[in-house]
Amino acid sequence: MLRSGMFSPRNLAKKFSPVARPKPPAAGTDWPTPLYSVFNRPRLSLGRIGPLEVRLARNFTEVRKAQRLRYEVFYEEMSAIADAQTLASRRDADPFDVFCDHMLVIDHSSLKRNKLGRLKPEIVGTYRLLRQDVADRHGGFYTAAEYDIQPLIDANPDKRFLELGRSCVLKPYRTKKTVELLWHGIWSYVLLHKIDVMLGCASIEGTDPDRMASTLSFLHHNARAPEEWRASALPDRYVEMNRIPKENLDSKAALKALPPLIKGYLRLGASIGDGAVVDHQFNTTDVLIIMPVSELNTRYVNYYGADASRYSS
Repeated sequence: MLRSGMFSPRNLAKKFSPVARPKPPAAGTDWPTPLYSVFNRPRLSLGRIGPLEVRLARNFTEVRKAQRLRYEVFYEEMSAIADAQTLASRRDADPFDVFCDHMLVIDHSSLKRNKLGRLKPEIVGTYRLLRQDVADRHGGFYTAAEYDIQPLIDANPDKRFLELGRSCVLKPYRTKKTVELLWHGIWSYVLLHKIDVMLGCASIEGTDPDRMASTLSFLHHNARAPEEWRASALPDRYVEMNRIPKENLDSKAALKALPPLIKGYLRLGASIGDGAVVDHQFNTTDVLIIMPVSELNTRYVNYYGADASRYSS
């Protein structure tokens, strides 16, 4: 969903996180607002470019708006399959939302009237952030439902992990400016919480691995994580990525076909886990992104500033 630049494979570094997923609320129920409010969300701006600001959601009302944005992008624009509750609420929501921080891009020049008739700036982009210390208290990372990341966590107990997920931006805002602001927000958040490693699942549209054989093979041959950091897809969900021999692969065409978000991750210094996972609900095939802070592209760090001061407001 995000724009990016040229491919630049790099090595990996360290760390990971927990086990089982939280149990969802009973059917027909929703997360009560007090659960969200107990986490003391800071009133902190993470950056600003003109009318666009990136910051964390401050209350569950803003989380709901982010969920509606996700629904608009994932279900209406793309082809995710909604269950009855999702259709009725018109929100993309799951049990993890209540424990995560939700990073928002807000357009202060575009005002929308809320249910009380008040004009509020429009939320035009979002990223879901889950820190390891929070995941440890609430059943683990979303990623653990697709990839066996526990061995990496156990091998690196001194590292702090951050899971990135549910990234989306409204179509008119898929510009270099918005993407830069999102990454500035993530970098600010990483520094604020002393994060060592970022991870998460990134998606390729479609559920037929044979139709994306060149893309998956390109990632396998050119961006696979070193063995010591190579978390694998869970055995019952594992899809082989090595589908075309390297010598038979049109790397230029495969790179061009990569989703912009994955190219952006690779440009920043990310590596890819072992095996893909088909997600039929979202009509995607997922790959594991592993992005240690120590291996981030120095141009990225220098551009946003070692103290994330480039777009500070």
